[in-house]
Order: sequence, then C-alpha cells, then structure tokens
Amino acid sequence: MGHLPLDVRASIRLFAFYLANGTIDVDLLDGIDYRPALFQFGSALEQIFAIYGNVLEVDESGCVLNDGEAQYRAAQWIRAYCDPSYQVEPPFQAWETELHGP
Repeated sequence: MGHLPLDVRASIRLFAFYLANGTIDVDLLDGIDYRPALFQFGSALEQIFAIYGNVLEVDESGCVLNDGEAQYRAAQWIRAYCDPSYQVEPPFQAWETELHGP
C-alpha cells in the first residue's frame, strides 16, 4: 500500500495547523475560541478530522480538489458544537460525519 499523495498530506497538515491556531475559517468562527471546548476531550477533535477527511476530494493524480469546502464543513460542525443556535446549512449527511476505523 502506498502513502497518501503529497497534496493530501499538505492539506491535512495545514488543516491541523489552522485548527490548532484557532484560525480555521475565521469568517464563520469569528469571536469563537473553540480550542478549549474541542481539545479537552478527544471525541470532538476526532469528529472534526472525520468530517474533513470524508469531505476532502482527490483527483486521479492525488491533487486535492476541495480543501476549502472540507475546511468549511468542519468549521460548520465546530460552530454548531460551540453555538447550539447555529444551524448547519446544508445539514450534514451521514457520510460526512461517519467515523472510520479498525
């Protein structure tokens, strides 16, 4: 089995960097310091990475096609987690939030 393409690895690295710095989708999450709420327990962080990975699309040559969309969907989940009055539009579909693992 091969490694993830370089473009995919770069997208995941930048997503993790923005998430940890509190700078993921600053327009949607303006004024919300989500880090204390998300980093205290692993399950919220796990869900964020699942959404990002499930939404991320890659072409045949391994290039990421929709990094911004994948980050935005993850940011929508974060916003809803921190602000129960926020309505995710469009609502998440089951495949977007599915957790994969052993």
